[in-house]
Amino acid sequence: MEENQNKDGQLNIELDQEIAEGTYSNLAIINHSISEFIVDFINIMPGVPKAKVKSRIILTPQHAKRLAKALADNVRKFEQQNGEIKDYEQPPMPMNFGPTGQA
Repeated sequence: MEENQNKDGQLNIELDQEIAEGTYSNLAIINHSISEFIVDFINIMPGVPKAKVKSRIILTPQHAKRLAKALADNVRKFEQQNGEIKDYEQPPMPMNFGPTGQA
C-alpha cells in the first residue's frame, strides 16, 4: 500500500492554513511544451498598471487533461444546480470602479 493512502484507499492530504485561504485570480494564461503545461494565475485590477502572476502550476500533459475533464464536469454540475454561467468575450469590468478623486 502506498504511504499517501490509508487502509480504505483514500488519499491522506494535508492542507495548511495559508493555502486553505486561497488566492483570487481573474485571468489564467496557459502555455505548454512537449512535456508540461504551465498555468499562470493572475489577478488583474482596474487602475493598476501592472498585473502579477499570483500562482504558477506546472502539470504533465496527462494531469492537464485530467484537470480539464474534472473542471468541465464540475462546471456542468454547477450549471445543473445554478443555471447557465454566462460567458462574455471580455469581462464587463469598468476600468475605474470605486471612488474617484476630484481636485
